[in-house]
Amino acid sequence: MQIKDSLAHTGSRLTHPGSWHLRTRLVALMMALLTVICALVGLVSYTTTSVTLNGQIDTAVNAATVRTNQFYAGPGGNASPRDPLNAKATSAGQLSAVLSNGVVHYAGILAPTGTRQELTSADAQILAELPTTSALTDKKLSIGSYLLQAMALPNGDILITGLPLAATEQTLARLVLSMVLVSLAGLAILGLAGTVIIRRSMRPLEQLSAVATKVAHLPLDAGEVALSVRVPDSAVHPGTEVGNVGNAFNAMLDNVAHALQARQRSEMKVRRFVADASHELRTPLTAIRGYTELLQMTEPLSPDGKISLGRVTEQSLRMSRLVEDLLMLARLDEGQPLNLHTVDLTPLTMDAVGDVRVSAPHHHWSIEVPDAPVSVQCDDGQLKQALLNLLSNAAKHTPAGTTVHTKVAQETDGTAVVQVSDDGPGIDPAFRDVIFDRFSRADKARTGTQGSTGLGLSIVQSIMAAHQGSVSVTSKPGETTFTLRLPPKSTLAASSRAPHHSTTTPGRVPGQAISSIS
Repeated sequence: MQIKDSLAHTGSRLTHPGSWHLRTRLVALMMALLTVICALVGLVSYTTTSVTLNGQIDTAVNAATVRTNQFYAGPGGNASPRDPLNAKATSAGQLSAVLSNGVVHYAGILAPTGTRQELTSADAQILAELPTTSALTDKKLSIGSYLLQAMALPNGDILITGLPLAATEQTLARLVLSMVLVSLAGLAILGLAGTVIIRRSMRPLEQLSAVATKVAHLPLDAGEVALSVRVPDSAVHPGTEVGNVGNAFNAMLDNVAHALQARQRSEMKVRRFVADASHELRTPLTAIRGYTELLQMTEPLSPDGKISLGRVTEQSLRMSRLVEDLLMLARLDEGQPLNLHTVDLTPLTMDAVGDVRVSAPHHHWSIEVPDAPVSVQCDDGQLKQALLNLLSNAAKHTPAGTTVHTKVAQETDGTAVVQVSDDGPGIDPAFRDVIFDRFSRADKARTGTQGSTGLGLSIVQSIMAAHQGSVSVTSKPGETTFTLRLPPKSTLAASSRAPHHSTTTPGRVPGQAISSIS
């Protein structure tokens, strides 16, 4: 099936020249023009040679007819009829015959050995049907093609003279063969030479395409970008078409590089401002929380006052969480070194699930872990924060009664994988492309019961990027899965995976895997 599809695709490309490479189209166009030129030259050469040779044989037949007529009907010819082939200067292959009263006499050909070769009755019949107007006529006889001429004599007889066309036909055939062979050889040589020349001429465009491809694969959307790739000097020659394109492309890259540097400086200013503002906000927020707690403990308040003070406390806590999130993102953006050490991912994940289960008791929580430890090299505090964000996200944006399943595994190459899945309504496909962007919220995509700052998943992505890992999401109604992947480290021993088992024990028991803790 794949071979059939490949052949169909190749056939489709061949029948649509617009989809060919420019180099291929130029070579094809050059070959087509050369083929037309060869065909025209060959046609002119063949026509000229054919006219010349046919004129020569026409002249020769006329001369032979005159000589034969003088010999056959000359002085003494009427008294004693002579064989026309005995005329002087008769060349080998000449045909002579006399038609008298509808009967062919002396019909023969002078063989190369000088002997007479008689014609067949079928040939004689063809000669008897010739027009007697002295017109030159081509006929196909048993001995080959002949140019014949029939002339009426004074005594009423018809003298027929002819010369073979084999030499003319062979000459024209050799000419055609020579032109075809020479044309094919010339087309092959010129095609190879033209391909080399066109390839060399197109090399600057290929270099330009290679540079454009490299730039297309650079991550230009965020962070500091070193846009140092440029079109080589060999492809930048102002004054030529390709050189102008290369020069303009380099100028465009310079402009883009300056714009990226300006964007990076602006981002750094914003991040520094956010980090500074977050640091400054921590103190007043702490004071607000302290004074509200002090008021609640020491002052008698009316019911409405208690409600209002409780809301102040709730909002200050919410702002504190936002400030902490902003500070964490600022630290991750600055690329602060991680506190890396070897950690067993299984108990870390179980602790995170246990923490979120307490705050979301109306959800069903389950976890699946392998029998063997899943060792990773990470900053356990940040990795646990990423797990808590994913689990809290599942609790916030799904209705009560939703099952949230967490799975820990390790692949054969040592990559550690954590999956957080739920059977909630799913995520709107239009929101999936921006789900990890900062401050992106889509409460319409999933039924939410609590407000969100839109930073949780951004923090998860930043933490995974700092660990050279990744986070991805797949979603459809009834199944949404976030997947964390941590790459293997050369300092860790390879971990083997054992079959998964199920138990309802909420604690970690060696050799077993927890399946449900709800």
